[in-house]
Amino acid sequence: MSDKIIHLTDDSFDTDVLKADGLTLVDFWAEWCGPCKMIAPILDEIAEEYQGKLTVAKLNIDQNPGTAPKYGIRGIPTLLLFKNGEVAATKVGALSKGQLKDFLDANRRKRFAIPASGFLF
Repeated sequence: MSDKIIHLTDDSFDTDVLKADGLTLVDFWAEWCGPCKMIAPILDEIAEEYQGKLTVAKLNIDQNPGTAPKYGIRGIPTLLLFKNGEVAATKVGALSKGQLKDFLDANRRKRFAIPASGFLF
């Protein structure tokens, strides 16, 4: 497993994800989950390739049962992409590396939401 991946706990989630600046991809997983094991090496590669642009983190839902219900996690693996502490996008199930990169790149490009006034500032 890459040393670039943060291993979260229920206690560290607030500091490492909700108070973090920028993008954080959180993998909700469990040891017994086959698809979770399939995407683990892909997440390692993504953590290396997107270093400086994205933080990759993992939360074992069996060892840390408090966080997943707060986000309505009902199946694993579930990937939540946080932008500045807010959920920006969700993917459920195993993805290929190409699918994950497409998901990340599409959401990294969504920079501004235009307010009701129509003005950005």
